[in-house]
Amino acid sequence: MKKAKYSEDSGEDVDSEEELSPELHKKSLEKLKNVDPDFYKFLEENDENLLDFNDDSDNDREELDEEEDELHKPGPLKGDSDESDFEDEGARPVHGKINLKLIAQWQAELQAEGKIKLSTLVTVIKAFNAAMLRVSEDGTSKSEFKVEGSSIFNAVIQMCVLYLPGAIKKYLGMEQSGKDPQKCKHFTKLKGPLISYLQDLLKLLGGVTSDNIMTVLLKHLHQMSIYIACFTRLSKQSLKKLITLWSNGEETVRVLSFLCILRITRNQQTALLDLVLKAMYMTYVKNSKFVSPSTWPGINFMRRSLVEMFSLDLNASYQHVFLYIRQLAIHLRNAIIVQKIENRQAVYNWQFINSLHLWADLIAATSNKQQLQPLLYPLVMVITNTIKLVPTHQYYPLRFHCTEILINLSKETNTFIPTLPFLVEVLTTYDFNKKHKKVSMKPLDFSCILRLAKSQLSENGFKDAVIEKLYALLLEYTANESHNIAFPDICLLSIIQIKQFLKTCNVSNYTKKLRQLMEKIEENSRFIERERAKVSFSLSDEKMVTAWESKIKAKGTPLNTFFQNWYKINKIQKRKKISKNDEMATELPVIKRPKILNENELKLDKKSKSNDPTVLFPSDSEGETENLKFTKDDDETKPKEKKLKKRKNKNKAKVKQSVQVEEDIADKEDVVQDFSVSDW
Repeated sequence: MKKAKYSEDSGEDVDSEEELSPELHKKSLEKLKNVDPDFYKFLEENDENLLDFNDDSDNDREELDEEEDELHKPGPLKGDSDESDFEDEGARPVHGKINLKLIAQWQAELQAEGKIKLSTLVTVIKAFNAAMLRVSEDGTSKSEFKVEGSSIFNAVIQMCVLYLPGAIKKYLGMEQSGKDPQKCKHFTKLKGPLISYLQDLLKLLGGVTSDNIMTVLLKHLHQMSIYIACFTRLSKQSLKKLITLWSNGEETVRVLSFLCILRITRNQQTALLDLVLKAMYMTYVKNSKFVSPSTWPGINFMRRSLVEMFSLDLNASYQHVFLYIRQLAIHLRNAIIVQKIENRQAVYNWQFINSLHLWADLIAATSNKQQLQPLLYPLVMVITNTIKLVPTHQYYPLRFHCTEILINLSKETNTFIPTLPFLVEVLTTYDFNKKHKKVSMKPLDFSCILRLAKSQLSENGFKDAVIEKLYALLLEYTANESHNIAFPDICLLSIIQIKQFLKTCNVSNYTKKLRQLMEKIEENSRFIERERAKVSFSLSDEKMVTAWESKIKAKGTPLNTFFQNWYKINKIQKRKKISKNDEMATELPVIKRPKILNENELKLDKKSKSNDPTVLFPSDSEGETENLKFTKDDDETKPKEKKLKKRKNKNKAKVKQSVQVEEDIADKEDVVQDFSVSDW
């Protein structure tokens, strides 16, 4: 083997690569084994370390390499900044676990009265990112901090939700002036961390299932919406999630989602409004396919909020509304021309009717502005031809829905729309003298129905519901037109048809209702004729006619006053029906089994029973226990009224106290401190 050379300058051994290589040493040992096996055997028996040189050298070399790596490992790069020069380096660990003490320190820095440091905001955002990595499925990503335990996780989220928006505003100088964040001096420094924070917030929002936590996060997102609007890509991502929550979430979640959508869209109206209107309308149509008492409030909310969104810019909205009404008209034209079941079904469905509701509400809400008013006539034509498409008894509910839309349009836009023929036609085309084949316990409710089954047509509840609906719609329409100078002429044909119905119909309940309605219409006609006789101007003078009509409307008409009284009573009756159902549900009796008593308790119980009346089948229900009290004497069977009143008052007070406690608990539940890992 070659000898090691000594360097006189450095004083170190300089070995050649061949000497230091363990592979060459191993080859030489194998060669020795083949050349001189006896000597190799001698070495194996007397000097094992020589043969194990390879393993030892490898281990030594690995240990040396590890030590060198630790010594020469480069530290984190530090950029020059104004804030970092004045920071206390020992106060903040660069790496490591987050604890409650550290979070309390960050909270104090976020709430500081002086200037907010950029490094504080960046550190808090990194802590939030670490908390998000804890609940995310991807374990490959690494963070500067580590969040362990649900209490630390909750504290980090709570800190960001409560204190970060105010600190960001303070850092950017937006506390007093509500200017655009992009115009602020320090926005470029915060831009990168802010994007990462908002992305993490959207991820968190997508993974939450609890409604309480969702409402808290949406309130926080509403505060951060002004920053989301600064980034187009983030805005589109957030709007996509928010529109889903707006259509499918719980009531509070829906409202907060809509407020976030509205705020983001307003801040970037030119870039986002068209996309938002299209996405929201398509979502509305998809989610209005099935209507029931449970889904109806959600559909109504979506419709009202869509009207609000389309009202932001009527010039931009006109193109969308024109296009969608044209699509409805094309579907209707195909159904009229082709006359097939598939084409009829494309019109006679809830999506079509709810779309008509939406555009009618939008045109009615913007009647004081002229941008969308040209679309009133085509919409009315679509609605009237929808009624005429299949004018059979099965589709009476659809007819009533369409006439309600027309009545509302006529009232809000102050435009005359001839709706009476569609209502009075029902009285002349259907025979109400038919005997019903089935008896229904409940009257039919047309609010969530478009088409009736054949079995429903043979029930007595069908005719009752039709008469009730006709009475309500005829009264509402005539009351809206009661101040019109042409009211006697408008209602003349309908009065004649109602009189014919009264002659032919034998059901006293139906004739009584419609006779009352006819008398009120005739009374209003005579009133208008008397007032019209005093007029000196010509009927062609539109300005004078409108002035006269507004004067009569302010004065009040007999039919309108009758309608207002009827409407109030009808509303109260509906509320009573709902409340009675609720009371019935809460007053169900609950039977408790009697306790098994000991001998001593039995003796005491017998003594008490000798004085007090016996109770059979003890129950939690107050009314039930009081009615099931019997004594030996017949005179004592009825409990005293005073005692009953006292007991009832006590029970009512207890119920009120328990309800207040439950409400307090419910209010306290919707706080940030309720965050838990199990909710994600």
